[in-house]
Amino acid sequence: MAVIATTRTGRVQGREKDGVLLFAGIPYVAAPVGGRRLRAPTPHDSWPDVLDARKFGPAAPQISGGGITNPPVRWDEDCLRLNVQTPALDDAGRPVLVWIHGGGYRTGQGAVPWYNGARFAANGDIVAVTINYRLGALGFTDLSRFGDDFATSGANGIADQIAALEWVRDNIAGFGGDPAKVTIAGESAGGFSVGTLLGSPCAEGLFRGVIAQSGATHHCLSNRAGQVVADRFLDALGVDNVVGLEAASVETILEAQADVCRALERGPGLDTQLGEPVSAFYPVLGCDLLPEAPLDAIRGGLNAGVRVLAGSNRDETTLWGYGEVDNERLEKTAARLGDDRILDVYRRTRPGASARELMTAITSDHMFRIPAIRLAEARAANTWLYQFNWRSRIDHLGATHALEIPFAFDNLHQAGVAAFIGEGPSPQPVADAMHGAWTRFIRDGNPGFPAYTTERRETMVFDATSATVEDPDGEERAAWEGLR
Repeated sequence: MAVIATTRTGRVQGREKDGVLLFAGIPYVAAPVGGRRLRAPTPHDSWPDVLDARKFGPAAPQISGGGITNPPVRWDEDCLRLNVQTPALDDAGRPVLVWIHGGGYRTGQGAVPWYNGARFAANGDIVAVTINYRLGALGFTDLSRFGDDFATSGANGIADQIAALEWVRDNIAGFGGDPAKVTIAGESAGGFSVGTLLGSPCAEGLFRGVIAQSGATHHCLSNRAGQVVADRFLDALGVDNVVGLEAASVETILEAQADVCRALERGPGLDTQLGEPVSAFYPVLGCDLLPEAPLDAIRGGLNAGVRVLAGSNRDETTLWGYGEVDNERLEKTAARLGDDRILDVYRRTRPGASARELMTAITSDHMFRIPAIRLAEARAANTWLYQFNWRSRIDHLGATHALEIPFAFDNLHQAGVAAFIGEGPSPQPVADAMHGAWTRFIRDGNPGFPAYTTERRETMVFDATSATVEDPDGEERAAWEGLR
């Protein structure tokens, strides 16, 4: 029997997979091609026949490969599609998870097996949605100088995410979900994305919960930095107007994007020529989507009623590696990120740590843990904080970036996970604890551990034995107070 669901633009045919119903590759807006390449997303036309939604659609254009969750992929500009997994097509009004993939705003896709939401559907009676959005230069080059048609171009990837959420609002009831019970979640650039959406007035009312994994609200470019990136990109492409840009091949655009990144960046979000610790081709502030820094909007009360679960991994930056790290390089990095007291504190709290270990601790906190804490402290209530401390058995990784994803999704069985966590007994109890907390949060708005307060700084630490800890590594946290 064919599995058919109905959307506002037409019927779609899915299939049963992993014990739930899967509808894959559904276009949620028109393809961003031709004259729409650099503009805000526009509605998709209706289709008269049943759309085949049994296979995943292409990823957004990207230079892929070499990452844990982003091996080489099939991509195409006609990429603005989403995937739905649901226990049943009925009117049960289930909670909905919308997952936004990471990849530095340059790589990734919603079809990555680690993001398979079947366990959320089976264990929590949850409808799971994953999406694609425009990446890199096509999603985040500020071309607003060329007129109102390009007003959102510095944040078109965020505009795509909002359009996907609007599709969920308008269509998810046809897949057994409740549009009033949406939680958005993501990791790395996906975590930055959900934090940015939390601070965007254009996304208000589209979700009731946010899960920000290893990403918060600090990773946006100022308008000035966005203009520098755009200038460098146009120069690299050899054009001075949008006509030339729209006529360029995608391959040429990706090559120019790579040239800009090589010219402006010397490290993972830490050392750029932009005057900001943010990479090129990240969301640019200044348009209606992002009229101010997301954290400032949140401090002002935007989305105060939305419930937020945020956190990071203890050893995030081991994933990138730093090559040789001596004391001179360590001291220069610490000085650039803060001041002399930062390194003094970490040397005192981690006696015997090598220069590389101290580099990992400082950069992980600067990029991920401290932004999560600042997001929690920007809100008066309705916020929970976690830290993932379970260490990979691959010694140099520790609790590295992205390691928590298969734990949160209960996907330790997926391809590539075993090679990431290393040999040894299954850490399924850690996955049970984390997946259970995420499921409770999506269903009920409470993960089952105490909410964060500035008095006690309660943080759930996921490890071989998981428990709530008050102000973990508090002296190191306090060292960043007053620093950006």
